[in-house]
Amino acid sequence: MPKSGFVFEDRGVPEAADPDRARVGRERWQAAVDRVEDEELASLADDLLGDPIARRSLDALFGNSPFLTLVAEQEPAFTGALLIDGPDAAHAGVMNFVAETHRRALAGDNPAGPLRVAKRRLALTTALADITGAWPLETVTGALSDFADAALRCGAGYLLLETASRGAFNLPDPEDPERGSGLIIIGMGKLGARELNYSSDIDLIIFYDPEHIDTSEPEALQHHFVRLTRNLVRLMADRTTDGYIFRTDLRLRPDPGSTPPALSVIAAEAYYETLGQNWERAAWIKARPVAGDREAGANFVARLTPFVWRRNLDFAAIQDIHSIKRQINAHRGGGAIAVAGHNIKLGRGGIREIEFFAQTQQLIWGGRLPELRTNMTVEALAALAEAGKIGGDAARELTEAYRFLRRVEHRLQMTNDEQTHTLPENPEKLHAVGVFLGYSDTAAFHQELLARLQRVEAHYAELFEGAPALSVADDVGGNLVFTGGEPDPETLRTLERLGFANPEAVDAAVRGWHHGRCRAMRSARARETLTELMPILLKALCEKPDPYATFLSFDKFLNGLPAGVQLFSMFRAQTQLLGLVVEILGDAPGLAEYLTHRPSVLESVLGADFFDPPPPPEELFNELDTMLARARDIEDILDFSRRWANERNFQVGLQSLRSHLRPDEATVAWSNIAEVALRGLYPRMEEAFTNQHGSIADSGMAIIAMGKLGGREMTAASDLDLVFVYTTPETGVASEGPRPLPATQYFARLSQRLINAVTARTTEGRLYEVDMRLRPSGKAGPIATSFESFARYQRDEAWTWEQMALTRARVIAGPPELVAGIEAVIRTELTRERDPVALVADVSEMRARMDEEHHTESIWQVKHLRGGMVDIEFIAQYLQLRHAHAHPEVLSANTMRALVAIRDAEILAPSTADELIEAMELWRMVQSRLRLTLTEPVTATGGGDAPKALRQALCGGNDAEFAALAERMRDRARRVHALFNEIVDQPASSMAAKCIP
Repeated sequence: MPKSGFVFEDRGVPEAADPDRARVGRERWQAAVDRVEDEELASLADDLLGDPIARRSLDALFGNSPFLTLVAEQEPAFTGALLIDGPDAAHAGVMNFVAETHRRALAGDNPAGPLRVAKRRLALTTALADITGAWPLETVTGALSDFADAALRCGAGYLLLETASRGAFNLPDPEDPERGSGLIIIGMGKLGARELNYSSDIDLIIFYDPEHIDTSEPEALQHHFVRLTRNLVRLMADRTTDGYIFRTDLRLRPDPGSTPPALSVIAAEAYYETLGQNWERAAWIKARPVAGDREAGANFVARLTPFVWRRNLDFAAIQDIHSIKRQINAHRGGGAIAVAGHNIKLGRGGIREIEFFAQTQQLIWGGRLPELRTNMTVEALAALAEAGKIGGDAARELTEAYRFLRRVEHRLQMTNDEQTHTLPENPEKLHAVGVFLGYSDTAAFHQELLARLQRVEAHYAELFEGAPALSVADDVGGNLVFTGGEPDPETLRTLERLGFANPEAVDAAVRGWHHGRCRAMRSARARETLTELMPILLKALCEKPDPYATFLSFDKFLNGLPAGVQLFSMFRAQTQLLGLVVEILGDAPGLAEYLTHRPSVLESVLGADFFDPPPPPEELFNELDTMLARARDIEDILDFSRRWANERNFQVGLQSLRSHLRPDEATVAWSNIAEVALRGLYPRMEEAFTNQHGSIADSGMAIIAMGKLGGREMTAASDLDLVFVYTTPETGVASEGPRPLPATQYFARLSQRLINAVTARTTEGRLYEVDMRLRPSGKAGPIATSFESFARYQRDEAWTWEQMALTRARVIAGPPELVAGIEAVIRTELTRERDPVALVADVSEMRARMDEEHHTESIWQVKHLRGGMVDIEFIAQYLQLRHAHAHPEVLSANTMRALVAIRDAEILAPSTADELIEAMELWRMVQSRLRLTLTEPVTATGGGDAPKALRQALCGGNDAEFAALAERMRDRARRVHALFNEIVDQPASSMAAKCIP
C-alpha cells in the first residue's frame, strides 16, 4: 500500500464536518475513477481509500468542501497522484503544464481551456497542502501568485501575437512577444505582493508605452490596447464547465470611472504627479510587473518611486493616510467583536487592519528608509520592527494573527470557491468552519479567533491614538470609506441607513471628487482635507429632509468652486460653517445658487457683525458708494454693484432663514438693498451716458418704484417694477454733446441704459429683473414718460387697476423738484373723489379676472389663493381709493401700514382690520420661507399631501405643527375671502343690481 506524500503538522488533518457528505464524496470519486477505465488508477484508488492518512485527507476535502469534491471528481487521476507524490511534485507538474500551454499559445492555440484545467488542479493542490499543514501560508499564497503570473504571461503573449497579426503594431521578437512589446501589466494588491488568497480576484493595472511600440498608426494604439485588455480579462474570467482562471479587477487604475481599461504611461504619469491620492500611494507599495514587457514595467514602477515614497511627508498627508482607514471604523475601541457574521478581512481586528498598519508606517517612513519598501505584509512588519518604528511584540503578534486569519479566510473560500471573508451567522455553519480548521470544539475556535482579533484591534488603536477623532455622531456607525478602487459594501449600507436614496450615486460622486474631476479637488491638500471632513459632511447632509437632493446640491456647489483648499480648511477650523453651508444647500435653493458661484461670501459669515440687524438705507448707500468709487470703468461698476447687492441679499436671506429677521423686517431689508443699488448705479450710468450724448440743461429724470419695491415688500425672488419720468424746459429740446439726441430719445435711451445695467448678466451674475408694464400705457407706452404726459395720463386716462397700482408708487431717485412734482401728482390723483359704484365694480371685476388666470386650490400659493395676499392688497387699495379724498392719512405704499391707517381712520372695524393684518403677516411668513427654500411652486392642496421639504422648511419637519399651520392657513383664507366678499364683491353685486332698469 503506498504511503501518502503528505507530512501532517499543526493539528493534523481536519475532521469532516459532515460525515455523510464525506461518504458521498468518496463514492463519487470512486465512480469517477471507474469511468476512466484505468486498472492502475483503480488499484491506486483502492490503496488510497484503504490508507488511513490518505482517506482522512479525502474526507477532509469531501466532508468540508463541495467545491473541492467537484474538482477531485473532475480530476480523479490527478487527485490520486497528488496524494501519493505530495503537493511539491503536483505543483511542479501544474507549472510544467502551464509552460507547455504557453508554448502552444505562441503557436496559435487558445490557452484558455488548458489554463482552466491547470487552475483547478492548482486549487486542489494548494487546498490539500494548506489544510494538512504541508505548506506554510507563504508557500500557498506564493504558488497561487506564481500561477497567476504564468497564466497572465501566457494570455498576454497569445493576444499580443493575435493583435500584431491584425497590423496594429510590429513585435520586436515574435518568438517572445512580451519582450519589448510596450505592454505593461502591473499586479496590484495581493497579486503584486505574492499573497493571493484562495479564491482571490487579481487586481491589474494595464499600461502601454507608445515610445517603445513600432506602429504605423500611433493614434490607434489606445483602441488596440483597450481591445487587447478586454480580451485578456475575458480569457481569464470566462467560466465554462472546466471552471475559470481568475476573476480580474481593473479598478485600481487611475480614475477608473472615467478612464479606459488600458492607459498610456504618459497619461498615467501625469495623473499620479498631479492627482494621485494617498490611498493610491499605499496601493502602489504592493505593485509588481507580472506580465507583458516586464523591463518596461520595472522602469515604470521605478519612475513612480517619488510618488509612492515621499522623502518628506507633510502633516496633512499623514492625516489623510490616517483618515483612510479611520473612516472605516470611526468608533475605534468601541463595541464588541462578534465571531458570527464577522468579516475577517474588513472587520475590526481583521486582515485589512494588519495590512494597513504596515502600509501606513511604510508610507510615513519609507521615503527616508528604503529598507522598508517591501511589498509583502509579513516582511514589512519585520522590517518596521528592525528599523525601530514599531515594537517587536507588535510585529510578532500581528504576524501570527495575520497567518491565522489568512488560514481562516482560506477555509471560508475553499468551501464553495467564493471570494468571501465573512464568517457564517448560522451556528451549524460556523461550527463547520471551526471543524474545517481542525477544531473539534467550537468554543475553542471562538476563543482563539477572538484573541487574535482583539490583539490586532488593540495594536491598531495604539497606532492612531494621537489622531483626532472623527466627528461622527454615535448613531451613524458603520463604514464611511471612499478610498480604494471599488465601493465598500458596508459604506453603501451605511449611506442607505443614513437616508441617501441612491447610495451608489453618492459613492460614485465622492470617488469622483477624490479623483479630481472638479477643479476644487485637483490638489492633494484639498483631497486630504475633504477626506477628514467626509463623516461630518455626511452627518450634516443626512439631517436634511432629502439627504440625496442636498448631496446633489453640495456636489454642484463643489463643482462650481475654483479651488478647495482654503474653503475646506475653513470648514475644518469652523465645523459649524460646514453645517451652515449644508443648511443653505438643503433649505434655500436661491441662496445655494448664489453660494455655488460665490463661495467667498462665506468669509463674511464668520464676521462678528454678520447676524447684526441690516443697516439703514443711508449707511448702505455710503457703503456701496465707497465701493463704486474704486471702479475703473463701467464693467467694474456693474460687477461691484452686483457683488455688493448679492452679498447683502445673501445676508438678509440667511438671517431670514435662521429667523433672525421677521418677515416684515426681511422685506424692508431686501427693498432697501434694491433701492440703494438703483441709487448707486443711476448717477454713474447717467455720467457715462452724458459723456456720449451730452446733457440737456434744466432737465432731469426720476425713478418711481412700484409694486413690491414701492411698498418695501420685496422677497428674495422679487423683480423691480419701475417707471421713469423726465422733465425738460421745453418741447423739442435736444442734448448738447458729441452725439446729440432729442429729449424723448435721450431719456428713453438713458432709461434703457439703466435697465441694462440692472438686468445684464456679468461674471457676478445679474442684479434684478425689471418689469416696465406699470408705466403709463403699459407695453404700448414709451420707456420714459415726460412729467406732463405722466400727470395727464394719471388724470385723464389711467384705468382703475393703474390707479390701484399707484397706491404703491414711491419715488426713489431724481432731482428734488421733479420728485416733489411727481409726488404731488400721485397724491392728487389718489385723493381724488371717485364714483364709489364704478370703483367697487371695477375692483370686483379685476379680481375675478385675475382669479380666472391664476386660480389655485393650493393653500401654499399664498399670493393668488382666494383669501390670500392679492385679496388683502385689493381690499387695502380699494379702500384707499374709496376714502383718501376724505382721509388722506390712509395713503401708504406699504399694505400693512395702509391697513393700520384704515383701521385708525375707522373705515374698517378694528377686528376686521386686525384680522386682515394678521392674515397678511401669516402669508408673508409663508411666502418668504417658500421663496427661500423651494424652487418650484407647491401644488399640494392641503397639509396631508405636502412635500417633505415644505414640512421641513415651515415647521422643521414637525408633522403636528405642520398640520396645525395648514389648518390655520385654510381658516385664514376662508375668513379673508369672506371679508373680500363682504367689502368688495357683495357691494359690487348690490350696486350693479340697483343699476339694472
